[in-house]
Amino acid sequence: MPEPKAGQASRWQRLLPFLGWWPMVNGASLRADAQSGLTNAIVVLPQGVAYALIAGLPPEYGLYAAIIPAVIAALFGSSWHLISGPTAAMSVVVFTSVSPLAEPGTAAFIALALTLTLMKGVFQLVLALARLGVLVNFVSQSVVIGFTAGAAVVIASSQLPTLLGISVDNDGSVTGTWWQLLHHLKEVDYYTLSLALFTVLACVLIKRWRPRWPNMLLALALASGLAVLMDPGHEHIALVGAIPSGLPPLSLPDFNLASISALAPGALAISLLGLVEAAAISRAIASRSHQRLDDNQEFVGQGLSNIVGAFFSCYASSGSFSRSGINYTSGARTPMAGIFASGFLLLIILLIPGITTWLPRPAMAGLLLVVAWNLIDFRHIRMIIRGSRSEATVLTATFGATLLVELEFAIYTGVILSLVFYLKRTSTPRVVSILPDPDSKHPFFVNAERRRLPYCPQLRVIRIEGSLFFGAVNHVQEYLQAIREPRLLIVANGINFVDMVGADMLVQEAERRRELGGDLYLCNLREGVLRFLLRNNRLDEIRRDHVFINKGQAIHRIYDQLNADICRTCTARIFRECHIRPPGQQLDVKQAD
Repeated sequence: MPEPKAGQASRWQRLLPFLGWWPMVNGASLRADAQSGLTNAIVVLPQGVAYALIAGLPPEYGLYAAIIPAVIAALFGSSWHLISGPTAAMSVVVFTSVSPLAEPGTAAFIALALTLTLMKGVFQLVLALARLGVLVNFVSQSVVIGFTAGAAVVIASSQLPTLLGISVDNDGSVTGTWWQLLHHLKEVDYYTLSLALFTVLACVLIKRWRPRWPNMLLALALASGLAVLMDPGHEHIALVGAIPSGLPPLSLPDFNLASISALAPGALAISLLGLVEAAAISRAIASRSHQRLDDNQEFVGQGLSNIVGAFFSCYASSGSFSRSGINYTSGARTPMAGIFASGFLLLIILLIPGITTWLPRPAMAGLLLVVAWNLIDFRHIRMIIRGSRSEATVLTATFGATLLVELEFAIYTGVILSLVFYLKRTSTPRVVSILPDPDSKHPFFVNAERRRLPYCPQLRVIRIEGSLFFGAVNHVQEYLQAIREPRLLIVANGINFVDMVGADMLVQEAERRRELGGDLYLCNLREGVLRFLLRNNRLDEIRRDHVFINKGQAIHRIYDQLNADICRTCTARIFRECHIRPPGQQLDVKQAD
Protein backbone atom coordinates (compact mmCIF):
# COMPACT_ATOMS: atom_id res chain seq x y z
CA MET A 1 0.00 0.00 0.00
CA PRO A 2 1.56 3.33 -1.07
CA GLU A 3 2.33 5.86 1.65
CA PRO A 4 0.41 9.17 1.57
CA LYS A 5 2.20 12.15 0.15
CA ALA A 6 3.52 14.83 2.49
CA GLY A 7 0.80 17.31 1.42
CA GLN A 8 -1.93 14.75 2.03
CA ALA A 9 -0.47 13.84 5.43
CA SER A 10 -0.35 17.48 6.56
CA ARG A 11 -3.92 18.01 5.32
CA TRP A 12 -5.17 15.03 7.33
CA GLN A 13 -3.21 16.22 10.36
CA ARG A 14 -4.88 19.65 10.18
CA LEU A 15 -8.30 17.97 10.08
CA LEU A 16 -7.42 15.37 12.72
CA PRO A 17 -4.61 16.92 14.81
CA PHE A 18 -4.43 13.93 17.15
CA LEU A 19 -2.66 12.09 14.32
CA GLY A 20 0.32 14.34 15.08
CA TRP A 21 0.81 13.17 18.68
CA TRP A 22 -0.56 9.63 18.39
CA PRO A 23 2.89 8.16 17.45
CA MET A 24 4.13 9.37 20.89
CA VAL A 25 1.72 7.02 22.66
CA ASN A 26 3.33 3.85 24.07
CA GLY A 27 3.15 1.73 27.18
CA ALA A 28 5.21 4.10 29.33
CA SER A 29 3.26 7.19 28.23
CA LEU A 30 -0.07 5.43 28.82
CA ARG A 31 0.93 4.57 32.39
CA ALA A 32 2.02 8.15 33.07
CA ASP A 33 -1.09 9.59 31.44
CA ALA A 34 -3.41 7.21 33.33
CA GLN A 35 -1.85 8.18 36.68
CA SER A 36 -2.21 11.88 35.83
CA GLY A 37 -5.78 11.33 34.62
CA LEU A 38 -6.78 9.64 37.89
CA THR A 39 -5.35 12.55 39.89
CA ASN A 40 -7.27 14.99 37.73
CA ALA A 41 -10.53 13.09 38.12
CA ILE A 42 -10.20 13.26 41.91
CA VAL A 43 -9.38 16.99 41.83
CA VAL A 44 -12.23 17.94 39.49
CA LEU A 45 -14.91 16.14 41.52
CA PRO A 46 -15.35 18.91 44.15
CA GLN A 47 -14.36 21.59 41.64
CA GLY A 48 -17.00 20.60 39.10
CA VAL A 49 -19.76 20.55 41.70
CA ALA A 50 -18.66 23.92 43.08
CA TYR A 51 -18.44 25.59 39.67
CA ALA A 52 -21.88 24.28 38.70
CA LEU A 53 -23.32 25.90 41.82
CA ILE A 54 -21.66 29.20 40.83
CA ALA A 55 -23.23 28.93 37.38
CA GLY A 56 -26.68 28.38 38.91
CA LEU A 57 -26.87 24.82 37.60
CA PRO A 58 -27.48 21.47 39.30
CA PRO A 59 -24.18 20.00 40.62
CA GLU A 60 -24.01 17.16 38.08
CA TYR A 61 -23.68 19.65 35.22
CA GLY A 62 -20.25 20.66 36.49
CA LEU A 63 -19.13 17.04 36.24
CA TYR A 64 -20.66 16.61 32.78
CA ALA A 65 -18.75 19.71 31.65
CA ALA A 66 -15.52 18.11 32.88
CA ILE A 67 -16.02 14.96 30.76
CA ILE A 68 -17.07 15.62 27.15
CA PRO A 69 -15.22 18.95 26.48
CA ALA A 70 -11.95 17.55 27.86
CA VAL A 71 -12.04 14.67 25.35
CA ILE A 72 -12.91 16.85 22.34
CA ALA A 73 -10.31 19.51 23.24
CA ALA A 74 -7.64 16.81 23.71
CA LEU A 75 -8.35 15.32 20.27
CA PHE A 76 -8.70 18.54 18.29
CA GLY A 77 -6.58 21.03 20.23
CA SER A 78 -2.87 21.76 20.02
CA SER A 79 -1.51 21.63 23.58
CA TRP A 80 -0.37 18.28 25.01
CA HIS A 81 -1.19 19.29 28.58
CA LEU A 82 -4.16 21.67 28.47
CA ILE A 83 -7.31 20.17 29.99
CA SER A 84 -10.66 21.81 29.32
CA GLY A 85 -13.64 21.88 31.63
CA PRO A 86 -15.64 24.19 33.88
CA THR A 87 -13.81 27.20 35.31
CA ALA A 88 -14.71 29.84 37.87
CA ALA A 89 -14.68 32.72 35.38
CA MET A 90 -16.81 30.82 32.86
CA SER A 91 -19.28 29.88 35.58
CA VAL A 92 -19.69 33.47 36.73
CA VAL A 93 -20.34 34.75 33.19
CA VAL A 94 -22.85 31.94 32.55
CA PHE A 95 -24.75 32.87 35.72
CA THR A 96 -24.76 36.63 35.06
CA SER A 97 -25.70 36.17 31.38
CA VAL A 98 -28.57 33.71 31.92
CA SER A 99 -29.99 34.64 35.34
CA PRO A 100 -31.79 37.79 34.03
CA LEU A 101 -33.67 35.54 31.57
CA ALA A 102 -34.61 32.55 33.76
CA GLU A 103 -34.64 31.33 37.36
CA PRO A 104 -31.33 29.56 38.22
CA GLY A 105 -31.63 25.80 38.43
CA THR A 106 -34.82 25.57 36.37
CA ALA A 107 -35.21 23.71 33.08
CA ALA A 108 -35.45 27.03 31.22
CA PHE A 109 -32.20 28.23 32.83
CA ILE A 110 -30.42 25.01 31.86
CA ALA A 111 -31.63 25.23 28.25
CA LEU A 112 -30.43 28.85 27.97
CA ALA A 113 -27.05 27.95 29.54
CA LEU A 114 -26.63 25.24 26.90
CA THR A 115 -27.62 27.72 24.17
CA LEU A 116 -24.98 30.13 25.47
CA THR A 117 -22.44 27.28 25.35
CA LEU A 118 -23.35 26.42 21.76
CA MET A 119 -23.11 30.07 20.69
CA LYS A 120 -19.75 30.37 22.42
CA GLY A 121 -18.44 27.34 20.53
CA VAL A 122 -19.75 28.64 17.19
CA PHE A 123 -18.12 32.05 17.75
CA GLN A 124 -14.81 30.40 18.64
CA LEU A 125 -14.91 28.03 15.67
CA VAL A 126 -15.73 30.86 13.25
CA LEU A 127 -12.80 32.91 14.61
CA ALA A 128 -10.52 29.88 14.22
CA LEU A 129 -11.65 29.03 10.68
CA ALA A 130 -11.23 32.67 9.66
CA ARG A 131 -7.79 32.55 11.30
CA LEU A 132 -8.74 35.50 13.49
CA GLY A 133 -7.36 34.00 16.66
CA VAL A 134 -5.04 37.01 16.77
CA LEU A 135 -8.02 38.98 18.16
CA VAL A 136 -7.37 37.55 21.61
CA ASN A 137 -4.10 39.49 21.65
CA PHE A 138 -6.18 42.65 22.05
CA VAL A 139 -7.42 41.37 25.40
CA SER A 140 -4.46 42.54 27.44
CA GLN A 141 -3.11 40.93 30.58
CA SER A 142 -4.44 43.86 32.61
CA VAL A 143 -7.97 43.15 31.35
CA VAL A 144 -7.71 39.45 32.23
CA ILE A 145 -6.23 40.12 35.69
CA GLY A 146 -8.77 42.86 36.47
CA PHE A 147 -11.67 40.74 35.26
CA THR A 148 -10.48 37.68 37.16
CA ALA A 149 -10.09 39.68 40.38
CA GLY A 150 -13.57 41.11 39.91
CA ALA A 151 -14.96 37.63 39.18
CA ALA A 152 -13.37 36.44 42.42
CA VAL A 153 -15.28 39.11 44.37
CA VAL A 154 -18.48 38.14 42.52
CA ILE A 155 -17.92 34.45 43.40
CA ALA A 156 -17.23 35.24 47.06
CA SER A 157 -20.25 37.54 47.29
CA SER A 158 -22.56 34.96 45.71
CA GLN A 159 -21.51 32.36 48.30
CA LEU A 160 -21.83 34.57 51.39
CA PRO A 161 -25.56 33.83 51.92
CA THR A 162 -24.84 30.07 51.86
CA LEU A 163 -21.77 30.53 54.06
CA LEU A 164 -23.76 32.52 56.65
CA GLY A 165 -26.91 30.44 56.39
CA ILE A 166 -28.98 33.45 55.35
CA SER A 167 -31.76 33.42 52.77
CA VAL A 168 -31.84 36.70 50.82
CA ASP A 169 -33.73 38.04 47.81
CA ASN A 170 -31.63 40.15 45.43
CA ASP A 171 -30.99 40.74 41.76
CA GLY A 172 -27.74 38.75 41.76
CA SER A 173 -25.51 41.85 41.77
CA VAL A 174 -22.64 42.29 44.22
CA THR A 175 -24.07 45.51 45.65
CA GLY A 176 -27.53 43.94 46.01
CA THR A 177 -26.12 40.91 47.81
CA TRP A 178 -24.10 42.97 50.27
CA TRP A 179 -27.04 45.30 50.93
CA GLN A 180 -29.34 42.39 51.73
CA LEU A 181 -26.70 40.70 53.93
CA LEU A 182 -26.28 43.86 56.00
CA HIS A 183 -30.02 43.84 56.68
CA HIS A 184 -30.09 40.17 57.69
CA LEU A 185 -26.92 39.82 59.78
CA LYS A 186 -28.99 38.92 62.84
CA GLU A 187 -30.15 35.75 61.04
CA VAL A 188 -26.68 34.19 60.79
CA ASP A 189 -26.66 30.43 61.43
CA TYR A 190 -23.51 29.73 63.44
CA TYR A 191 -23.57 26.01 62.66
CA THR A 192 -23.34 26.85 58.97
CA LEU A 193 -20.73 29.57 59.45
CA SER A 194 -18.53 27.37 61.67
CA LEU A 195 -18.53 24.53 59.14
CA ALA A 196 -17.69 26.86 56.26
CA LEU A 197 -14.78 28.43 58.15
CA PHE A 198 -13.54 24.96 59.16
CA THR A 199 -13.51 23.98 55.46
CA VAL A 200 -11.52 27.07 54.53
CA LEU A 201 -8.99 26.43 57.31
CA ALA A 202 -8.64 22.73 56.45
CA CYS A 203 -8.16 23.46 52.75
CA VAL A 204 -5.46 26.08 53.43
CA LEU A 205 -3.57 24.00 56.03
CA ILE A 206 -3.56 20.81 53.93
CA LYS A 207 -2.28 22.80 50.94
CA ARG A 208 0.47 24.30 53.10
CA TRP A 209 1.60 21.14 54.92
CA ARG A 210 0.94 18.55 52.19
CA PRO A 211 0.94 20.42 48.84
CA ARG A 212 0.76 17.19 46.80
CA TRP A 213 -2.39 15.96 48.51
CA PRO A 214 -5.86 16.76 47.04
CA ASN A 215 -6.59 19.48 49.60
CA MET A 216 -10.08 20.33 48.32
CA LEU A 217 -11.25 16.72 48.37
CA LEU A 218 -9.80 16.07 51.83
CA ALA A 219 -11.25 19.31 53.23
CA LEU A 220 -14.70 18.34 51.94
CA ALA A 221 -14.38 14.84 53.43
CA LEU A 222 -13.44 16.28 56.84
CA ALA A 223 -16.23 18.86 56.63
CA SER A 224 -18.77 16.15 55.75
CA GLY A 225 -17.75 14.15 58.82
CA LEU A 226 -17.91 17.24 61.02
CA ALA A 227 -21.36 18.11 59.65
CA VAL A 228 -22.70 14.71 60.75
CA LEU A 229 -21.35 15.30 64.27
CA MET A 230 -22.57 18.90 64.50
CA ASP A 231 -26.00 18.46 62.95
CA PRO A 232 -27.03 14.80 62.72
CA GLY A 233 -30.64 15.75 62.00
CA HIS A 234 -29.71 18.14 59.15
CA GLU A 235 -31.74 20.92 60.75
CA HIS A 236 -29.13 23.63 60.19
CA ILE A 237 -26.66 22.44 57.56
CA ALA A 238 -27.98 21.97 54.00
CA LEU A 239 -26.54 19.16 51.86
CA VAL A 240 -25.79 19.03 48.13
CA GLY A 241 -27.54 15.68 47.65
CA ALA A 242 -26.90 12.79 45.30
CA ILE A 243 -26.23 13.36 41.61
CA PRO A 244 -27.97 11.30 38.93
CA SER A 245 -26.15 8.13 37.91
CA GLY A 246 -25.48 7.59 34.22
CA LEU A 247 -23.84 9.00 31.13
CA PRO A 248 -24.15 12.73 30.38
CA PRO A 249 -27.65 12.91 28.89
CA LEU A 250 -28.36 14.24 25.43
CA SER A 251 -29.68 17.79 25.51
CA LEU A 252 -31.15 20.36 23.17
CA PRO A 253 -30.32 24.07 23.50
CA ASP A 254 -33.01 26.72 23.15
CA PHE A 255 -33.02 27.92 19.52
CA ASN A 256 -35.59 30.68 20.06
CA LEU A 257 -34.44 33.80 18.19
CA ALA A 258 -35.32 36.05 21.12
CA SER A 259 -33.13 33.95 23.43
CA ILE A 260 -30.26 33.93 20.94
CA SER A 261 -30.46 37.70 20.56
CA ALA A 262 -30.48 38.21 24.33
CA LEU A 263 -27.52 35.90 24.85
CA ALA A 264 -25.39 37.19 21.93
CA PRO A 265 -23.40 39.87 23.88
CA GLY A 266 -22.58 37.39 26.64
CA ALA A 267 -21.72 34.66 24.11
CA LEU A 268 -19.21 36.88 22.31
CA ALA A 269 -17.62 38.01 25.58
CA ILE A 270 -17.41 34.49 26.96
CA SER A 271 -15.93 33.17 23.71
CA LEU A 272 -13.12 35.76 23.82
CA LEU A 273 -12.55 35.16 27.52
CA GLY A 274 -12.40 31.41 26.94
CA LEU A 275 -9.87 31.79 24.13
CA VAL A 276 -7.73 34.10 26.27
CA GLU A 277 -7.82 31.61 29.15
CA ALA A 278 -6.92 28.65 26.92
CA ALA A 279 -4.16 30.54 25.09
CA ALA A 280 -2.59 31.89 28.30
CA ILE A 281 -2.59 28.49 30.03
CA SER A 282 -1.30 26.52 27.05
CA ARG A 283 1.47 29.07 26.42
CA ALA A 284 2.51 29.08 30.08
CA ILE A 285 2.84 25.29 30.13
CA ALA A 286 4.46 25.15 26.67
CA SER A 287 7.20 27.50 27.91
CA ARG A 288 8.17 24.75 30.37
CA SER A 289 7.51 21.71 28.20
CA HIS A 290 9.14 23.33 25.12
CA GLN A 291 6.20 22.34 22.95
CA ARG A 292 5.51 24.32 19.80
CA LEU A 293 1.86 25.41 19.82
CA ASP A 294 -0.61 26.16 17.06
CA ASP A 295 -2.89 28.79 18.63
CA ASN A 296 -5.42 28.62 15.82
CA GLN A 297 -5.71 24.84 16.19
CA GLU A 298 -6.22 25.30 19.92
CA PHE A 299 -9.13 27.61 19.14
CA VAL A 300 -10.62 24.94 16.88
CA GLY A 301 -10.42 22.49 19.78
CA GLN A 302 -12.06 24.95 22.17
CA GLY A 303 -14.84 25.74 19.72
CA LEU A 304 -15.62 22.10 18.95
CA SER A 305 -15.55 21.12 22.63
CA ASN A 306 -18.25 23.69 23.42
CA ILE A 307 -20.37 22.88 20.36
CA VAL A 308 -20.34 19.13 21.07
CA GLY A 309 -20.68 19.67 24.82
CA ALA A 310 -23.85 21.75 24.38
CA PHE A 311 -25.65 18.61 23.11
CA PHE A 312 -24.40 16.48 26.04
CA SER A 313 -25.57 18.65 28.95
CA CYS A 314 -22.22 20.47 29.29
CA TYR A 315 -22.17 24.18 30.01
CA ALA A 316 -19.42 26.56 28.84
CA SER A 317 -15.92 25.15 29.25
CA SER A 318 -12.42 26.50 28.80
CA GLY A 319 -8.85 25.65 29.69
CA SER A 320 -8.56 24.93 33.41
CA PHE A 321 -5.40 26.37 34.95
CA SER A 322 -5.44 24.17 38.06
CA ARG A 323 -6.18 20.92 36.20
CA SER A 324 -3.72 21.71 33.40
CA GLY A 325 -1.01 22.54 35.94
CA ILE A 326 -1.66 19.31 37.83
CA ASN A 327 -1.64 17.43 34.53
CA TYR A 328 1.83 18.71 33.67
CA THR A 329 3.40 18.41 37.14
CA SER A 330 2.04 14.87 37.65
CA GLY A 331 3.93 13.64 34.60
CA ALA A 332 1.41 13.60 31.73
CA ARG A 333 3.08 13.07 28.36
CA THR A 334 0.28 13.28 25.79
CA PRO A 335 -3.34 14.52 25.54
CA MET A 336 -4.37 10.96 26.46
CA ALA A 337 -4.13 12.18 30.08
CA GLY A 338 -7.18 14.40 29.52
CA ILE A 339 -9.07 11.49 27.99
CA PHE A 340 -8.15 9.28 30.95
CA ALA A 341 -9.32 11.99 33.37
CA SER A 342 -12.71 12.06 31.65
CA GLY A 343 -12.92 8.27 31.70
CA PHE A 344 -12.14 7.98 35.41
CA LEU A 345 -14.62 10.76 36.27
CA LEU A 346 -17.30 8.98 34.25
CA LEU A 347 -16.63 5.76 36.18
CA ILE A 348 -17.05 7.63 39.47
CA ILE A 349 -20.42 8.99 38.32
CA LEU A 350 -21.57 5.56 37.14
CA LEU A 351 -20.32 3.46 40.08
CA ILE A 352 -20.56 5.77 43.10
CA PRO A 353 -23.09 8.52 42.25
CA GLY A 354 -23.92 8.96 45.94
CA ILE A 355 -20.48 10.42 46.62
CA THR A 356 -21.99 13.93 46.77
CA THR A 357 -24.93 12.94 48.99
CA TRP A 358 -23.29 14.08 52.23
CA LEU A 359 -21.46 17.11 50.88
CA PRO A 360 -22.55 20.14 52.98
CA ARG A 361 -23.41 23.27 51.00
CA PRO A 362 -21.64 25.54 53.54
CA ALA A 363 -18.48 23.49 52.99
CA MET A 364 -18.83 24.03 49.24
CA ALA A 365 -19.25 27.77 49.92
CA GLY A 366 -16.06 27.75 52.02
CA LEU A 367 -14.26 25.91 49.25
CA LEU A 368 -15.36 28.53 46.74
CA LEU A 369 -14.00 31.28 48.99
CA VAL A 370 -10.60 29.60 48.69
CA VAL A 371 -11.06 29.34 44.91
CA ALA A 372 -11.98 33.04 44.74
CA TRP A 373 -8.94 34.06 46.81
CA ASN A 374 -6.61 32.05 44.57
CA LEU A 375 -8.07 33.73 41.49
CA ILE A 376 -6.71 37.12 42.57
CA ASP A 377 -3.20 37.56 41.17
CA PHE A 378 -1.83 39.93 43.81
CA ARG A 379 1.74 39.77 42.47
CA HIS A 380 0.83 40.93 38.96
CA ILE A 381 -1.62 43.50 40.30
CA ARG A 382 1.21 45.12 42.29
CA MET A 383 3.51 45.02 39.26
CA ILE A 384 0.91 46.64 37.00
CA ILE A 385 0.06 49.39 39.50
CA ARG A 386 3.75 50.22 39.99
CA GLY A 387 4.79 49.86 36.37
CA SER A 388 2.25 51.62 34.14
CA ARG A 389 -0.40 54.22 34.83
CA SER A 390 -2.38 53.33 31.70
CA GLU A 391 -2.35 49.58 32.46
CA ALA A 392 -3.32 50.30 36.06
CA THR A 393 -6.27 52.34 34.77
CA VAL A 394 -7.35 49.46 32.52
CA LEU A 395 -7.08 47.00 35.42
CA THR A 396 -9.02 49.23 37.83
CA ALA A 397 -11.75 50.03 35.29
CA THR A 398 -12.20 46.36 34.37
CA PHE A 399 -12.33 45.37 38.04
CA GLY A 400 -14.86 48.08 38.85
CA ALA A 401 -17.01 47.27 35.81
CA THR A 402 -17.03 43.59 36.79
CA LEU A 403 -18.65 44.52 40.09
CA LEU A 404 -21.05 47.20 38.83
CA VAL A 405 -22.24 46.11 35.37
CA GLU A 406 -22.86 42.86 33.52
CA LEU A 407 -19.69 40.83 33.23
CA GLU A 408 -19.57 40.73 29.45
CA PHE A 409 -19.57 44.53 29.36
CA ALA A 410 -16.75 44.55 31.90
CA ILE A 411 -14.59 42.67 29.38
CA TYR A 412 -15.59 45.09 26.63
CA THR A 413 -14.75 48.01 28.93
CA GLY A 414 -11.24 46.68 29.49
CA VAL A 415 -10.65 45.89 25.82
CA ILE A 416 -11.89 49.31 24.66
CA LEU A 417 -9.74 51.11 27.24
CA SER A 418 -6.69 49.05 26.20
CA LEU A 419 -7.28 49.98 22.56
CA VAL A 420 -7.74 53.65 23.47
CA PHE A 421 -4.39 53.76 25.28
CA TYR A 422 -2.76 51.81 22.43
CA LEU A 423 -4.12 54.25 19.84
CA LYS A 424 -3.01 57.15 21.99
CA ARG A 425 0.55 55.78 22.02
CA THR A 426 0.64 54.99 18.30
CA SER A 427 -0.93 58.33 17.36
CA THR A 428 2.06 60.18 18.83
CA PRO A 429 5.12 58.50 17.29
CA ARG A 430 8.45 59.70 18.60
CA VAL A 431 10.16 62.20 16.29
CA VAL A 432 13.76 63.15 17.12
CA SER A 433 16.42 65.25 15.46
CA ILE A 434 19.67 63.38 14.87
CA LEU A 435 23.16 64.55 13.96
CA PRO A 436 26.63 63.00 13.54
CA ASP A 437 28.40 62.49 16.86
CA PRO A 438 31.43 64.82 16.82
CA ASP A 439 33.27 62.59 19.30
CA SER A 440 32.96 59.45 17.15
CA LYS A 441 35.74 58.43 14.73
CA HIS A 442 33.18 56.82 12.42
CA PRO A 443 29.90 58.28 11.11
CA PHE A 444 27.49 57.69 13.98
CA PHE A 445 24.26 59.64 14.47
CA VAL A 446 22.94 60.51 17.92
CA ASN A 447 19.96 62.36 19.38
CA ALA A 448 20.83 66.03 18.88
CA GLU A 449 18.39 67.24 21.52
CA ARG A 450 19.83 65.00 24.22
CA ARG A 451 23.44 65.98 23.43
CA ARG A 452 22.59 69.65 22.71
CA LEU A 453 24.53 69.58 19.45
CA PRO A 454 24.47 72.55 17.03
CA TYR A 455 22.16 72.29 14.01
CA CYS A 456 22.95 72.92 10.37
CA PRO A 457 21.07 76.11 9.35
CA GLN A 458 20.06 74.59 5.99
CA LEU A 459 19.42 70.87 6.60
CA ARG A 460 17.60 69.12 9.45
CA VAL A 461 17.86 65.33 9.86
CA ILE A 462 15.08 63.62 11.82
CA ARG A 463 14.09 60.07 12.62
CA ILE A 464 10.43 59.01 12.95
CA GLU A 465 9.85 56.05 15.26
CA GLY A 466 6.34 54.80 14.56
CA SER A 467 3.82 54.22 11.81
CA LEU A 468 2.52 57.05 9.62
CA PHE A 469 -1.20 56.37 9.61
CA PHE A 470 -4.25 58.64 9.76
CA GLY A 471 -4.20 58.80 13.57
CA ALA A 472 -0.54 59.89 13.75
CA VAL A 473 -0.41 62.31 10.80
CA ASN A 474 -1.48 65.42 12.73
CA HIS A 475 1.17 64.92 15.43
CA VAL A 476 3.98 64.35 12.90
CA GLN A 477 2.84 67.20 10.64
CA GLU A 478 2.90 69.69 13.52
CA TYR A 479 6.48 68.66 14.29
CA LEU A 480 7.60 68.97 10.64
CA GLN A 481 6.02 72.37 10.17
CA ALA A 482 7.84 73.68 13.25
CA ILE A 483 11.23 72.89 11.65
CA ARG A 484 12.72 76.15 10.28
CA GLU A 485 15.46 74.64 8.13
CA PRO A 486 14.37 74.64 4.43
CA ARG A 487 15.68 71.14 3.66
CA LEU A 488 14.55 68.09 5.63
CA LEU A 489 15.89 64.54 5.57
CA ILE A 490 13.66 61.89 7.16
CA VAL A 491 15.42 58.72 8.29
CA ALA A 492 12.57 56.24 7.83
CA ASN A 493 13.85 52.91 9.14
CA GLY A 494 11.59 53.35 12.18
CA ILE A 495 8.45 53.73 10.03
CA ASN A 496 6.86 50.29 9.90
CA PHE A 497 3.70 51.24 8.04
CA VAL A 498 2.34 54.09 5.92
CA ASP A 499 -1.30 54.47 4.86
CA MET A 500 -2.79 56.78 2.21
CA VAL A 501 -3.16 59.67 4.65
CA GLY A 502 0.46 59.32 5.75
CA ALA A 503 1.68 59.19 2.14
CA ASP A 504 -0.37 62.30 1.29
CA MET A 505 1.17 64.10 4.26
CA LEU A 506 4.70 63.38 2.95
CA VAL A 507 3.75 64.68 -0.51
CA GLN A 508 2.21 67.84 0.96
CA GLU A 509 5.28 68.45 3.12
CA ALA A 510 7.56 68.03 0.09
CA GLU A 511 5.49 70.54 -1.94
CA ARG A 512 5.37 73.00 0.97
CA ARG A 513 9.13 72.97 1.37
CA ARG A 514 9.73 73.44 -2.35
CA GLU A 515 7.57 76.54 -2.27
CA LEU A 516 9.80 77.83 0.55
CA GLY A 517 12.93 77.13 -1.47
CA GLY A 518 13.83 73.86 0.25
CA ASP A 519 12.96 70.20 -0.26
CA LEU A 520 12.11 66.90 1.42
CA TYR A 521 14.28 63.76 1.29
CA LEU A 522 13.86 60.19 2.53
CA CYS A 523 16.37 57.47 3.37
CA ASN A 524 16.48 54.01 4.92
CA LEU A 525 12.92 53.20 3.77
CA ARG A 526 11.61 49.78 4.73
CA GLU A 527 10.75 47.53 1.82
CA GLY A 528 7.02 47.47 2.60
CA VAL A 529 6.82 51.27 2.88
CA LEU A 530 8.81 51.75 -0.35
CA ARG A 531 6.56 49.28 -2.17
CA PHE A 532 3.43 51.10 -0.95
CA LEU A 533 4.71 54.52 -2.11
CA LEU A 534 5.67 53.09 -5.51
CA ARG A 535 2.36 51.31 -5.98
CA ASN A 536 0.38 54.49 -5.29
CA ASN A 537 2.66 56.79 -7.35
CA ARG A 538 3.50 58.85 -4.28
CA LEU A 539 7.23 58.33 -4.78
CA ASP A 540 7.09 60.19 -8.11
CA GLU A 541 5.46 63.17 -6.40
CA ILE A 542 8.08 63.16 -3.66
CA ARG A 543 10.67 62.56 -6.47
CA ARG A 544 12.54 59.31 -6.80
CA ASP A 545 15.97 60.99 -6.81
CA HIS A 546 15.13 62.30 -3.32
CA VAL A 547 15.04 58.79 -1.88
CA PHE A 548 18.37 57.31 -0.72
CA ILE A 549 19.65 54.00 0.59
CA ASN A 550 21.30 55.40 3.70
CA LYS A 551 22.08 58.60 5.57
CA GLY A 552 25.62 58.91 4.27
CA GLN A 553 24.55 58.84 0.62
CA ALA A 554 21.66 61.22 1.32
CA ILE A 555 23.76 63.86 3.08
CA HIS A 556 26.49 63.63 0.44
CA ARG A 557 23.96 64.36 -2.36
CA ILE A 558 21.98 66.98 -0.45
CA TYR A 559 25.16 68.85 0.55
CA ASP A 560 25.79 69.88 -3.06
CA GLN A 561 22.38 71.62 -3.13
CA LEU A 562 23.08 73.80 -0.08
CA ASN A 563 23.77 77.53 -0.33
CA ALA A 564 27.56 77.92 -0.41
CA ASP A 565 27.46 81.51 0.92
CA ILE A 566 25.67 80.36 4.08
CA CYS A 567 28.14 77.50 4.49
CA ARG A 568 31.13 79.88 4.39
CA THR A 569 29.87 81.78 7.42
CA CYS A 570 28.51 78.70 9.27
CA THR A 571 30.31 77.72 12.47
CA ALA A 572 28.40 74.49 13.14
CA ARG A 573 30.12 72.38 10.43
CA ILE A 574 28.47 69.22 11.71
CA PHE A 575 28.75 67.06 8.56
CA ARG A 576 31.96 65.49 7.33
CA GLU A 577 31.51 67.19 3.93
CA CYS A 578 31.67 70.59 5.65
CA HIS A 579 35.40 70.02 6.37
CA ILE A 580 36.27 68.70 2.89
CA ARG A 581 34.85 71.14 0.33
CA PRO A 582 32.28 73.89 -0.18
CA PRO A 583 28.88 72.87 -1.62
CA GLY A 584 28.82 72.49 -5.42
CA GLN A 585 32.55 71.83 -5.73
CA GLN A 586 33.06 68.31 -7.16
CA LEU A 587 35.32 66.01 -5.20
CA ASP A 588 35.23 62.25 -4.98
CA VAL A 589 34.16 61.42 -1.49
CA LYS A 590 33.48 57.86 -0.38
CA GLN A 591 29.80 57.41 0.50
CA ALA A 592 29.20 55.97 3.89
CA ASP A 593 26.38 55.54 6.28
